[in-house]
Amino acid sequence: MLTRAWATLEIKGIDEDAREIDGIATTPTADRRGDIVESSGAEFTLPLPLLWQHDPTAPVGEVISAAVTPRGIAIKARFARVEEPGPLRDRLETAWQSVKARLVRGLSIGFLPIGEPLRLKAGGLHIKRWQWAELSAVTLPINTQATILNIKAACGQKEAPAMQTYAEQITALENSREASLATMADLMKKSAETGVTLDPGQAETYDAQAVRVKSIDADLARVRELEAFNVTRATPVPAPPTPRPAVVQVRANVPKGTAFVRAACAKLVCNGNLYEAAQYAQRWNDSTPEVALYLKAAVAPGTTTDATWAAPLVNQGIAADFLELLRPATIVGRIPGLRDVPFNTKVPSQTAGGTYSWVGEQKPKPVSKLSFASEALGVNKVAGIIVLTEELVRLSNPKAEDLVRRDMIAGIAQFIDQQFIDPAVAAVAGVNPASITNGAPTAAATTNPVADIMGLINHFATNNIPVDGLTFILSPTNALALSFRQNLDGTPEFPGVGLAGGSYRGITFITSNAASTNVVALQPGLVLYADDGGVTIDASREASLQMDSAPMSPADATTVYVSLWQNNCVGLRAERFITWKRVGTNSVKYLTAANWPAPSGGTTTLSATTSGRGKAE
Repeated sequence: MLTRAWATLEIKGIDEDAREIDGIATTPTADRRGDIVESSGAEFTLPLPLLWQHDPTAPVGEVISAAVTPRGIAIKARFARVEEPGPLRDRLETAWQSVKARLVRGLSIGFLPIGEPLRLKAGGLHIKRWQWAELSAVTLPINTQATILNIKAACGQKEAPAMQTYAEQITALENSREASLATMADLMKKSAETGVTLDPGQAETYDAQAVRVKSIDADLARVRELEAFNVTRATPVPAPPTPRPAVVQVRANVPKGTAFVRAACAKLVCNGNLYEAAQYAQRWNDSTPEVALYLKAAVAPGTTTDATWAAPLVNQGIAADFLELLRPATIVGRIPGLRDVPFNTKVPSQTAGGTYSWVGEQKPKPVSKLSFASEALGVNKVAGIIVLTEELVRLSNPKAEDLVRRDMIAGIAQFIDQQFIDPAVAAVAGVNPASITNGAPTAAATTNPVADIMGLINHFATNNIPVDGLTFILSPTNALALSFRQNLDGTPEFPGVGLAGGSYRGITFITSNAASTNVVALQPGLVLYADDGGVTIDASREASLQMDSAPMSPADATTVYVSLWQNNCVGLRAERFITWKRVGTNSVKYLTAANWPAPSGGTTTLSATTSGRGKAE
């Protein structure tokens, strides 16, 4: 196997027509491995192959002249030229242009050592005799001085070699010193073995090497001193922050909420036995392995006095998967900026501000106090029972799972929406909160939605309530009517608002069938909202139920019960702990009997109405 050494190529000239370069390949300097290859020990026969990046299958020319000099080996190399188009011509042109443009600056010799190299103290090898096999043009020489120093072409510019670090300079000097000492010792050894004193040439070589060693020692002292000075001047570099490992999550390609529904079905099939349910759920390990893990987990009891009531009771991985679908389906899940607070925790709110007035010179300033109140959201829950047939549960195919999932989402969302904005919903202690519109100020709607919307906005401004971030809740029909309205030039009057709601000029519009003919405006920052973030499920097939959406409480002799076991049915009960409360009477106002028509002609814009530049219809 060929050994490679790296050397400096100092190009003295370029012959464009002949594609030749003249230079000196110097090798005495130690490379980064600490190896020293003596130029005088080279044995070779011309021409030598000139390779590209040491690739034996990629010759680019030949070395036609090489002579050993005290500085190294002077060479002349010729790059081949091919006129016929093809891969060979492309490679030759790339190599020639790269050397001319100084993109490739290094030379590397491929050689075979002759005899056993000397091991230097620094760890490198001192190779005195070697057979030269090839020369390569390379991009990254291992010797820091193995670069193309200068190309004398048209411009005749020179470029300095790359600067060595202090450690690299010290290593190179030490290796050069050891090589000189080895040469001196070799001369004296031969003299002792033959019993003959050194001849004039050998004496001159010995003396030159001795002078070189003294010069190197002086340079070593200087470089080490300079290195020590720089250490005192150095400032510590702060360690880079440890990068956090990337979190890769692999999710099954199943609809959201599937794991939640499968866990419920497994409980139903196994009569609530969690161990058997976990074994049953292993049939879904290929797509939802979290179901079996969830059913294996122990569930600790909790009480309503615990500030984090439901958090330790729910497997958040499965419940959150279901809530990710449920929240966008509800009004409270789509209102940005609701004030999120914990259950059973008092939250301060300001009910009155200070008194301020103009004060004349040397007149007393008014003194007043602020008024505060505290609000606390109790624990309220939304619950419902879905009754399924045994066949539907056991089949548990994608259609059955989707049916259960859609029914639970739609049912819970519809109920929460209605309870959130229905003015008739009053607070019942320990049962449910009042809706945010219960007891809120109202106004009768007109046929002009622009005037109606401005009236609601002015209500908040008049009561010193910020209008930025206001949210309007309205029916899809009224939202569609807004989308049909046009300005006089035919452009939409409410761009960005459609059947599904949207936003316009910083106002968020949310649609819900629960709004009916009301249009509710609220400042989200003044609505307290508590949600434990989980949904709990229980299953039974032995219970007897009142199959009624409004069951009698308490039951009496006329109450009718249906046995799930007798009718081969199972019941699935879902509970969610959630509540809300309006802060202050004026934080919500709503329009009644809103039935905005879709106009047939143009109207003026909301901005024109507010600025007085136009008149609303």
